[in-house]
Amino acid sequence: MSLNNLFSGWGATVVIGAGLTLAAPALLTVAGAVIRPMAKGLIKGGLSIADAVQGVMAESSEQLNDLVAEVQAERAAANVTEGY
Repeated sequence: MSLNNLFSGWGATVVIGAGLTLAAPALLTVAGAVIRPMAKGLIKGGLSIADAVQGVMAESSEQLNDLVAEVQAERAAANVTEGY
């Protein structure tokens, strides 16, 4: 097996690879210009959802605490009237 046989057929591959190497910075800049705003939009949406969920959880926690306090007050009042 000679080097000529080993490297035959690589011409087109080398040219394509070199072309992609030279074009990559421009392609990545264009892709970044498109992908970055989309990524920012997704992050903003995720943060909005997280804020909404946090608000719902805070309200639910407050209501649960109020309910527990109400039941404890009723139990304390029942214990006083029953003589405990």
